[in-house]
Amino acid sequence: MVTGIIGRKVGMTQLFSEDGTVQPVTVLKAGPCVVVQAKTKSTDGYDAVQIGLVEERPARVNKPTAGHYRKANVPPTRVRRELRVTAGDAAPQPGDQVLVSIFKDGERVDVVATSRGKGFQGVVKRHHFAGGAATHGSMFHRAPGSIGASSYPSRVVKGMRAAGHMGADRVTTRNLKVVKVDAEQNLLMVRGAVPGGPNGYVVIRKAVAAKRADALADELADRERALKNADAEMKAVRKNLERRQGELEHQARAVDDRAKAADRARAKAADDVKARRSRDKELEEIRKLLSEI
Repeated sequence: MVTGIIGRKVGMTQLFSEDGTVQPVTVLKAGPCVVVQAKTKSTDGYDAVQIGLVEERPARVNKPTAGHYRKANVPPTRVRRELRVTAGDAAPQPGDQVLVSIFKDGERVDVVATSRGKGFQGVVKRHHFAGGAATHGSMFHRAPGSIGASSYPSRVVKGMRAAGHMGADRVTTRNLKVVKVDAEQNLLMVRGAVPGGPNGYVVIRKAVAAKRADALADELADRERALKNADAEMKAVRKNLERRQGELEHQARAVDDRAKAADRARAKAADDVKARRSRDKELEEIRKLLSEI
């Protein structure tokens, strides 16, 4: 399986996820590409493929290059790049198509491109020199300063940072997350910035060092799941406590009602005893009157 594809940088935009969060993405027109040459260990010492980017206008090439494309039975392309293939999969053959569908949402990719050219720049912009004081009569502002000793070694040491051409270098941005894949329009949207300006050629390949990023992402996902589970457990415990508190309050109200009922019964019994005693006293008086008669 081919591990990458050639494309062009379209520009940057924003994508909104389902929860409303905004993500800055770079839109890349990836492919379609064709396999121009397949390299194997038996013939070249390693497994790889040479692919070309198919564009709207056909490329004008010289006769040797045209013969190279004619051998694969594919149209000439302006851009060719060589990419490794994964071991164990079926080897791609010349003429096969490479489409953006080789990538999936959430996958990590490396983007290789040529950075924007800055022209001839000084040491402050090119190497982030601090420079001198800007005021108080200083006559040293953005000059490079000393470039070495005088007597020894009596030469400029190799690697000395100085002014010169800046930018227009091959730059690889690693571990960019694929946010969306549009296979119909051959568009790939990755989170973050990509080197170079609009319409610049880029090579998008599956991330070489994505294991650490994936491991960190998996660890963060595990922690988020653990936090969600802990929150769910806390909610369940809180709900049980609230339910138990309601039951206890209900039981307390029932006990209060029974105590009030007992008090009312006790008061009624005391009233009955008083009434019985008063009747007994009246009967005793009546008996005394009857005995006197």
